[in-house]
Amino acid sequence: MYARIKLRDTVRVPPSKLGEDIESVINSLLWEQFEGRLDREYGMIIGIESIEEIGEGRIIEGDGAVYFDVVFNAICFKPIHQEVVEGEVIEIVEFGAFVSIGPFDALLHMSQVTDDYMVFDEKNKRLVGKETKKVLQEGDLVRARIVSLSLKEREPEKSKIGLTMRQPWLGALKWIEEEIEKLKKESEV
Repeated sequence: MYARIKLRDTVRVPPSKLGEDIESVINSLLWEQFEGRLDREYGMIIGIESIEEIGEGRIIEGDGAVYFDVVFNAICFKPIHQEVVEGEVIEIVEFGAFVSIGPFDALLHMSQVTDDYMVFDEKNKRLVGKETKKVLQEGDLVRARIVSLSLKEREPEKSKIGLTMRQPWLGALKWIEEEIEKLKKESEV
């Protein structure tokens, strides 16, 4: 889930930057310090939206830099267990599909795509339902539920997210649209 959060931190402005516009310098330093940082409480910080307050600068003996207490707004993405998310299939492999959800890639194991048995079509890099003939391929937009979640603060790239689409109204968006059309036609009869 995306969220706007308010954070408070201290920013060190090096002596070489003191002649520049202090707000621009602090904004740039906040982006460097926080963008892409994974925090257990807030999730992945996507970016800095705005600076609300810059406090008085402090100088620490022996360091030529100035330290400012800053209050700022940031945008973050925190996946939540059992949350329904939408994303794009970015890769199909023999054991399932990788789906891009926000700044993370999640695994959709082939056993969690549909109730039908899925077969990996290596030549075309897609998953095909044995009975339904439903096809999942790279570029498809999907709606899925997060069923497993392991976020690693120190090594965000090793975080793991597992998805399922084996529930009503989950799946490739094209499948959901087909189901809606089918229900409309049935109700017209």
